[in-house]
Amino acid sequence: MKTKSWKAVLALVCVVTLFIACEGKKDANLVRVVLDWTPNTNHTGLYAALEKGWFAEEGLTVTLIQPPEDGALVLLALGNAEFAVDFQETMGPAIAKNRDAMPVQAVAAIISHNTSGILSLAESGIYSPRDLAGKRFGSWETPLITALVQEIVTNDGGDFNTVRMLPNFATDAFSALQTDIDAIWVYYAWDGIAAEVNGIAVNYIDLGSLDPRFDFYTPILAANTNWLAKNPDAAQKFLRAASKGYAFAIANPSEAGEILLKHAPELDRALVMRSQEYLAPRYQADSPRWGEIDPDRWGNFYHWMFEQGLLEKDIGTGGFSNEYLPL
Repeated sequence: MKTKSWKAVLALVCVVTLFIACEGKKDANLVRVVLDWTPNTNHTGLYAALEKGWFAEEGLTVTLIQPPEDGALVLLALGNAEFAVDFQETMGPAIAKNRDAMPVQAVAAIISHNTSGILSLAESGIYSPRDLAGKRFGSWETPLITALVQEIVTNDGGDFNTVRMLPNFATDAFSALQTDIDAIWVYYAWDGIAAEVNGIAVNYIDLGSLDPRFDFYTPILAANTNWLAKNPDAAQKFLRAASKGYAFAIANPSEAGEILLKHAPELDRALVMRSQEYLAPRYQADSPRWGEIDPDRWGNFYHWMFEQGLLEKDIGTGGFSNEYLPL
């Protein structure tokens, strides 16, 4: 559940364009889904649909693929996957680019509201964004993270110029916080729950609650738009089965957790089961159906990104569709 850098997306646009021109006709019933990271509770609905045979009932053969670092969106655009788990914040630059170069589109929100935020050890004394002043923030060195931290610190009356934005090379939040980092951006459903499971006292600043513009969609399911145009029925079948998978995870978090552990036995059982309980009411939350993306929330965040100079153009409500979700 790590926030992904979008540097690779921008760097490989030209390569993607060349490969797309060579893409041949594929069997619409063979669907590859590239994950954003190693298997975790963001993905449980997909594993549940696979385990329960709901993809097979739709006549689909679905394969879940783990990506190379920063590779999910690039593989999707290349046509090496039909769907990918990604993030609204990292999709923005790709959507703003030439659509022939990066033919990707969000088709479902995996979690209805943003469950990410700023995590710190309780002893650091970071209770609100202004408390980041004078502290060391672990960053993946993307312009988005810098702009977002500057925004929340400044709006809370803090001095962003005193925040030390340091590169974070740790593979998990606690490794970072136990070195030379005071705070880091995490997904609470994984790192926050890990703190609970391990009895680590932390402070947490929830981004979605802090500012409605930051209640963006992360993670999302994205699809290759060229494939969607040719195979709308297959896309609807896939999302119908995926919706069943997430509905099952909502109603049966313990059993859903067991399914995830079956497919990823290397995961910590206590973390998975507690995380599953945390996410069960949040996959759909107050949305009228699982996966639905609200145009206003989607557009408000991209408008902010454009104002910060993070996008080439104001995307508005472009780059997503609810049309493939079951009614």
